[in-house]
Formats: sequence, C-alpha cells, structure tokens
Amino acid sequence: MSNLSYRQFCPVAMAAEVLCNRWTLLLVRELMLGSSHFNDLRRGVPRMSSALLAKRLKELQACGIVARTAPARAADAHQYHLTAAGQELRPIVEAVGVWGQRWVTTEATLRHLDANLLMWDIRRNVRPEPAPAARTTIEFIFGDRVPPERNYWLLVERGHEPDLCTVDPGFDVDLYVSTDLRTLTEVWLGYSDWPRALHSGALRLTGPPERAAQLRAWLPGSPFAAVAKQAA
Repeated sequence: MSNLSYRQFCPVAMAAEVLCNRWTLLLVRELMLGSSHFNDLRRGVPRMSSALLAKRLKELQACGIVARTAPARAADAHQYHLTAAGQELRPIVEAVGVWGQRWVTTEATLRHLDANLLMWDIRRNVRPEPAPAARTTIEFIFGDRVPPERNYWLLVERGHEPDLCTVDPGFDVDLYVSTDLRTLTEVWLGYSDWPRALHSGALRLTGPPERAAQLRAWLPGSPFAAVAKQAA
C-alpha cells in the first residue's frame, strides 16, 4: 500500500491507495492476460525498471492481490498469479480499458507508440485457428524504427504457444509485414483496418496470398478494438 494516504475511510479512497500507484493496474492487466513469470511481466511493461517491478509485486502480495508460487524445480523461476481478490479486479480493469478506448482521443493515444509493447500484445492475442501443421514464421519490419525496434519475428506452430523473437531465429520467413509503427498500431487498436492500410500502401504483405489471408484472420486486433471511439 502507498505511503501516501487519503486518510478517508471511504472504500473508494481505500481501494485507490492500493490500486492507484504508478504501474499497479498495468501489472494487474498483465497477470490477467496470462503473464506469470517476472520476465514476461517486464515485456508487458517495458518502460518499468526491474527494481520497481519487484517492489510493486511485493506490495500487491502484501495486499493479498497477488500470490507467488515456488518453482517445482530449482532451475525454474517463481510464478505470480492473481488471488481471488485479484481476479475480482478483472471487470474493473476491463472497464477502465473500455473507457480509455472510447473517451481518450486517438492522437493522445498515438503519442505513446511502443514497438515492443505492440508486438507483445499481438503475440499474446494472436489466434492461429486453424493452427498450421508446420511452423509459420512472420517477420514484421517497421521501416521508421531503428534496431532493436525494427524487426520482430512471430512464430506460430501447432501444439505450441506463439513465440515472439527480437533476434532473427534463423528460420525461413513465410510472410513479411512491412509498415510503420503508427500504421500497425492504428490497425491493432481499430482506428484503421487491414484493407485501408493495404490500399494506401502504408502496410505491405509479401509472401503467398494464403499466408497473408491467414495472418489477417489470426490478428483480430486489440481486445478493445471493437469499442466505438466517442472522443473528438
């Protein structure tokens, strides 16, 4: 809990003392979305330092929102998961996201472009159905970025969780996605769509047409993309 207290018995004030510290709700979001290891949590909040992440996790444990489990083997890492109290935050976090998608302006949102966060969000929301029998390697190339935020490789294979690499994994690439970071972010958030981005030339798919069609089906967009924007 924060050292700064509102000094009010109101439940809203008491909850705010727990949840309104910087990064706290974003950590809850990451745990909701399935991240359970420290390094995975870091990928979901790439601008948060490791020291602050560890501090916030300890605070959430102290409040009974997060529990840490010891690894089954010494070589494995500890895992973090939401307790019953943490799970009860799910509709609250989702409602905050819906509100942000609806009422925060598009330009305000797009001032905070982040290739690492975008690609991590794509990786955990990709829906490869039906999953390919053989490994499919998709390389995303952001022409407006410089390494290490220029190239990403998404690996999709039946029976495996989709994987995201920031270093060339050495596999043959089945499909190239060439674009700029703003364009793909707009498509992902539902501000634009595949046909518009492809027609304008801001996004190009290079590879067999069936692979391009698969990718478009596999990437439905952000979980909030369907929320209609109301802000001017």
